[in-house]
Amino acid sequence: MNAAEKKAVSALAGIFALRMFGLFMLLPVLAVYAARLPASTPLLVGLALGVYGLTQGLLQFAFGAASDRFGRKRVITAGLLVFAAGSVIAALADSITGLIIGRAIQGAGAISAAALALTADLTGEQQRTKAMAVIGVSIGAVFILSLMLAPPLQGAIGVTGIFYLGAGLAAVAVGVLWRVVPNPAAGAVADAVIDPRPWAQRFGGILADRQLMRLNAGVFCLHLSLTAVFVVLPQMLQEKSGLPLAGHWKLYAPVLLLSVVGMLPLVYLGSHNRGIAAAFAGAVALLASATASMAWAVGAGAGLLALLAALWLFFVAFNALEALLPSLVSRIAPATGKGAAIGAYNTFQFLGMFAGGAVAGWLSGRFGAAGVYAACAAVTGLWLLGVAAAPKFRLDSGDREMPAIGARSHWDSR
Repeated sequence: MNAAEKKAVSALAGIFALRMFGLFMLLPVLAVYAARLPASTPLLVGLALGVYGLTQGLLQFAFGAASDRFGRKRVITAGLLVFAAGSVIAALADSITGLIIGRAIQGAGAISAAALALTADLTGEQQRTKAMAVIGVSIGAVFILSLMLAPPLQGAIGVTGIFYLGAGLAAVAVGVLWRVVPNPAAGAVADAVIDPRPWAQRFGGILADRQLMRLNAGVFCLHLSLTAVFVVLPQMLQEKSGLPLAGHWKLYAPVLLLSVVGMLPLVYLGSHNRGIAAAFAGAVALLASATASMAWAVGAGAGLLALLAALWLFFVAFNALEALLPSLVSRIAPATGKGAAIGAYNTFQFLGMFAGGAVAGWLSGRFGAAGVYAACAAVTGLWLLGVAAAPKFRLDSGDREMPAIGARSHWDSR
């Protein structure tokens, strides 16, 4: 990457990190906090955890498409302010219903599509996998810090304080966006001029594109698995390690740090057009192996090391796919609908998160952690079969238009 690309990617990675820090710190503590609120039930606790993904998923396409028309920075700013407002509402909530409402409003600040589209606008095609990897690594680093800091922070300022901290970090991200991130070159955001169709028609064109829908289905499976894993993982680690929740960072930190090292060969292979298909298929295979290993470790009563090894494999695959999938979307999507395509991608991503939380909550109540991991293994196994049977991706999108609803995709492999 050249100097301008490095500056842009670093600043955007910082924006992602600031926003995600406020979210990740809630993962180890929110379920326990929600369960203590008046009128709380297991189902409502699950909704408090998952409703963020639902509203994110429903609004990602709208935010992404709006960024094509009104500008990336304006839409990202609006989303960050909505997220901050939801954080304050959740902090003030004194019932499970209020917490769910706050979490839903947090999710309504759906900036991921617009921010990833801005990343694509500010980087060359051959640098996008690297750019997405930088963003992915920054989010991974924030994830590690969150798991380390959340328990002591919860003790010091409470979960309400963590919500207020998230709102403050969103405000800082707005400042970084306008003071550090450069503006795209003239013509980089041309959708509003070239493709004036209503959003519903543009979304239909995305649904008609088989290559984009393969990626959308993939990210749905990926985030379904991630969320489902973490519904039951903290309890499993506590049982197998004997560590209290406050000490779980000692387990997460080495696993996640080593997973970043493990993903580098896949990301390097995927940075070249000739290698991206193999890198993608290899990462999906690793993910299926990891979830199957988790199911075996829990079902067979294996020890802590077996579970941590499977978790490491899971995050190697997850980190690699988090870099490869959006890069593929940005390469395959037509120039007239890049933001809309990434918006649709993020819709499926967050709906997968919501589905993972809801399904895992139900499965854990009926079948325990083994049932949750077995379901993850089934989902990722089916994804792997689909990847193996599908034709290769074509990356020559050029300036072609999005196909009409029901039309054969211009980018389907012949």
